[in-house]
Amino acid sequence: MENHKKSPSLSLETKDIVIVKPSMPTPSEILSLSTIDNDPNINILCQTIYVYKPNLDFPNDKKDPACVIKEALSKALVYYYPLAGKITTLDDGKLGINCNGDGVPFLESNANCELSSLHYLEGIDVPTAQKLVFDNPSQDQTSPHPLVFKVTKFLCGGFTIGMGLSHSVCDGYGASQFYRALAELASGKNEPSLKPVWERERLTAKSTLKEQPFQFLIDKTSIATSPFLPTKEISHECFNLNGDTIKRLKMKLMKESDDGKHVIKENFTTLETLGAYVWKSKVKALKLNNDGKTMFCLAVGVRKLLDPPLHEGYYGNAFVASNVVLKVKELNEKPLFEIVKLIKESKKLPLNNEYIKNSINILETMRKRNIRIEGTGASLVLTDWRQLGLLQEVDFGWKDSVNIVPVPWNMFGFVDLCLFLPPNNLDPSMKGGVRIFVSLPKASMAKFKEEMEFLKVMKVDEDSS
Repeated sequence: MENHKKSPSLSLETKDIVIVKPSMPTPSEILSLSTIDNDPNINILCQTIYVYKPNLDFPNDKKDPACVIKEALSKALVYYYPLAGKITTLDDGKLGINCNGDGVPFLESNANCELSSLHYLEGIDVPTAQKLVFDNPSQDQTSPHPLVFKVTKFLCGGFTIGMGLSHSVCDGYGASQFYRALAELASGKNEPSLKPVWERERLTAKSTLKEQPFQFLIDKTSIATSPFLPTKEISHECFNLNGDTIKRLKMKLMKESDDGKHVIKENFTTLETLGAYVWKSKVKALKLNNDGKTMFCLAVGVRKLLDPPLHEGYYGNAFVASNVVLKVKELNEKPLFEIVKLIKESKKLPLNNEYIKNSINILETMRKRNIRIEGTGASLVLTDWRQLGLLQEVDFGWKDSVNIVPVPWNMFGFVDLCLFLPPNNLDPSMKGGVRIFVSLPKASMAKFKEEMEFLKVMKVDEDSS
């Protein structure tokens, strides 16, 4: 991630693993996961770190954050009892959860420094970030834990929560719903304000389904290739763009798209605008071949789009992909506003319930045929975390977290995934801004950085480049 001046080296004193069980008896059953949950590409443990400053308003209230979180977790697991079970493979080869109340592995550590000396993890390097999360301790990957925790306390009284959650069980909304429930119970509520709902059968392909003729959106022969891939040398960076920079880019697009005929100007969202810019920048940085094809793939939430909508408390994976496929040459040559329009159009696809159903059926066909999507660099898979409320409404008694840091996930070989994150709560100038988290081959990162820097100094009245 973006490198600050050298941080002090972080060393931890770690206690033994504790298993946190639900505070009351919970149902013992085997639950099936949905077809989207069963997508092998998301069968990973997603690690995220939440950063909390010391609570200076109550310096005498010496509550131990690890104890508070452990107790809240025990209560939360009564409602979210599948998370206290184990992921298992059912007889039909699909994933399920054995709700056996086994409990959640929990680690507690003490750090040798203050959080401020690590800049509250802003721009933290990956090896340091990895010390603050807990790798899945169930090494027999046949039945891993869907949830693991690590709480690290710093000398200043601040702390970090490293949460590892199986993407097969929750998507970003589900994770944020669970995390908020945890905070509510920690701050004294008797129950979460939003009750979880399982209902995974709502997003499951019909068993009578005839296998669809399957075709990749880009076939293997026409996919764009990069001279930098494959490689094991991957760089992970987080780029901060403030609200003014984004506003300028939108104004530039407005000018570009105004053809002088006084057409009603398009209203471009930040997601569409930055999505298009990052896609173009990434393709340039990777030097993808001109006649190859590249794809922009946006994860679109369908909770409210389904008819009838999913229950508000649904915490499984509920998204489908909307895609734009172009030849690299086309992407490079088209003005940015045209790319933005294509992305805007593609977002309308999931408004059609047939499209959602069809996407689920395709996933089932891929699962049956064991088709995995390899990370090639030719795709940009974008996930937007800005609306999840992960930096607000999560007060464990130490006010809202000041930062949230994803530890790189090995999804599509790292290189295809891009996250849009809310700005941290440390820098007032970032209000209305976005943090863009990307992973690229080390050799191509300098070019990508250049493209991001250009955005910050770009003048609106410049000729469109």
